[in-house]
Amino acid sequence: MNKDNLIEELLIKVEELTLRVRQLESFEKENKILREEIVTLRSENIELKSRLNSNSHNSSRPPSSDGYKKKPAFPKNKNGKQGGQTGHEGRTLHQVENPDKTIKCKPDICSCGHAFTSEKMELSEKRQVFDLPRPKLEVTEYQIHKTICSVCGLENKGTVPEGVNAPVQYGNGVKSYAVLLNVHFKLPFKKIQLLFGDLYGYPINESTVFSASQQCYKELAETEEIIKSKTIEQNVVHADETGLRVAGKLHWLHTATTLLYTYFFVHENRGEKALTCNKSILNRFKGWLVHDCWSSYFKFDGFKHAICGAHILRELEGLIDTGQSKWAKTFKIFLMSVYLMPFEERVKQRQHIVTRYNHICRIGENAEPPPIITSGKRGKYKRTKGRNLVERLICEKDAVLAFAFNKEVPFTNNLAERDIRPAKVKQKISNCFRTVNGAEIYACIECFISTARKQNRNVFSELCATFEGSNFITR
Repeated sequence: MNKDNLIEELLIKVEELTLRVRQLESFEKENKILREEIVTLRSENIELKSRLNSNSHNSSRPPSSDGYKKKPAFPKNKNGKQGGQTGHEGRTLHQVENPDKTIKCKPDICSCGHAFTSEKMELSEKRQVFDLPRPKLEVTEYQIHKTICSVCGLENKGTVPEGVNAPVQYGNGVKSYAVLLNVHFKLPFKKIQLLFGDLYGYPINESTVFSASQQCYKELAETEEIIKSKTIEQNVVHADETGLRVAGKLHWLHTATTLLYTYFFVHENRGEKALTCNKSILNRFKGWLVHDCWSSYFKFDGFKHAICGAHILRELEGLIDTGQSKWAKTFKIFLMSVYLMPFEERVKQRQHIVTRYNHICRIGENAEPPPIITSGKRGKYKRTKGRNLVERLICEKDAVLAFAFNKEVPFTNNLAERDIRPAKVKQKISNCFRTVNGAEIYACIECFISTARKQNRNVFSELCATFEGSNFITR
């Protein structure tokens, strides 16, 4: 083989090798793209599966979405006694000393034909029936008389009580009842009208119900301010928010609630703008605030934070159901063991609890994939749900463990969630609030009624007192 042929052959081999190198580079690029797609598809598959299997037990979905497969948030003792528990005060009917009506049931004639007289009869037993009398409206007529003074000739007329302004009108009892039905018992105006027609024969006008609500709202202005100040004075306050459809737009109902007081306000924002507005109390609060992990709450440093343990448990359960985060099961067992531990025991084992907490969080941090930069979004890092949770647990450790070492701090934020739940029922029945003013009226009256309930007050009586210018809070 001559030199030229050798060179030509080498050149051919070089071209073949170059082609193969280019093919390998192309394969590597395709392989890299396919691997990235596999990772993306796997994460999407996990996310879609978690959405499909999500319920109120492992996500933020409401319990009503579970249908007939609801489970309690915390496992109940299966060996407990059914029915009324020891020490529980029953609410069974008891006979009264002075009944409204008495009917005497006397024997007439014996089976032998002897007739009885009342003198020889004695009371054997009493049976009482509690029933509703036929309802009717009580009409009070004020007859205004006039006379002419025989001395000066001036005409004088009698005066009527304040508030009696028209020839015919409804009294404070009717107004209080209508407001109670509309706000607290969630009846629409039309159904209230039908109910009044069926019971009393007077189908109350829908505008009358709304006017009564407006009047009650104005009368409660001072009461609302007192509730706000009383709530601020408490050592532990629960906070939450929920969406409301108001005037065709999404608004938010915010609550700050305690064991004795409930405060609501409506705002078009959910986050910092709402929590720092003049309606909110958070700028003036100094105690413990129990809330979920909504980031806007952590922008306040004037009070101490406590995170709801039930929210953490639901997120952990969601990770456990996917089968991808083994550390989540360990942390759930740890958190429940701390919750079930007596308070004095927690204080003794504080160092051990904190150490164990940090250790599990380190395991979770190493197990969860690191954040990745998403394409097309500068500075945006995509994190898995597990990564988000473990970073939050590390960052807000003191807030998560607040219940463990502070006896006054509860484990969950259920108090706020229970107080805010009636707004969702109201929305399901009426669909929305047509105006912002209507939503504000609802929030003000409902917070007063909820406060009255917590303090074992008769709500109807207190609403009547409100229309008369006072109630148990302002008295």
